[in-house]
Amino acid sequence: MTSGILFDFNGVIVDDESQHCDALTATLSEYGYTLDRETYYREYLGFDDRECFRFTFERMGRPTDDAALGEAIARKHAEYERSIRASMRLVPGVSDFIENAALDGFQLAIVSGALRSEIDLVLQLAGLRPHFAEIIAAEDVGACKPDPQGYNRAREMLDLAPKRCVVVEDSIPGLTAARAAGLRCAMLATSHPEDAFGDADLVWRNFVGHDAAELPWAHV
Repeated sequence: MTSGILFDFNGVIVDDESQHCDALTATLSEYGYTLDRETYYREYLGFDDRECFRFTFERMGRPTDDAALGEAIARKHAEYERSIRASMRLVPGVSDFIENAALDGFQLAIVSGALRSEIDLVLQLAGLRPHFAEIIAAEDVGACKPDPQGYNRAREMLDLAPKRCVVVEDSIPGLTAARAAGLRCAMLATSHPEDAFGDADLVWRNFVGHDAAELPWAHV
């Protein structure tokens, strides 16, 4: 029987959280707001771009209408794309893990708060796009993680029961979203220490030396 793996993107497939942090910091500085790295990892990790700017603009007393948020998102995306094209790092072992999982017959999907254009760019540069049956990006849902909407939608699109799916995440909001969707969750310690995920079914440092069979599948 077919099983599915639902991957988060930033910090799970591409090691780019520091680049997202830098892009957001640079963009917010244009609006007169200073964001440090510690605050980003404590308060912003797991947010999509819209929520990052809405959250910050509310603090600043700035407008949070669609036009204002859209302009800020476009500025940040331009910063991110320049950085990724100059230097892209994948999470160690992820390419082999994805390719082997696809060859073994697992259905693969991405569920991310990243923009679809950013996901497509990385997957194209990495040569991984053909392995994914579905991609749920920021534009495809009305609420970001920890809301489970993205994971619910991906699972339904793959036409799989919750017990046939496992999530791979790196953030606390992502783990919360997986739990709210009734899914088992393996965590990567790429953005937080390994001891930060007490509710996870499994914690890996990265994908090196691992394969899909080791994920915390339900016994069915």
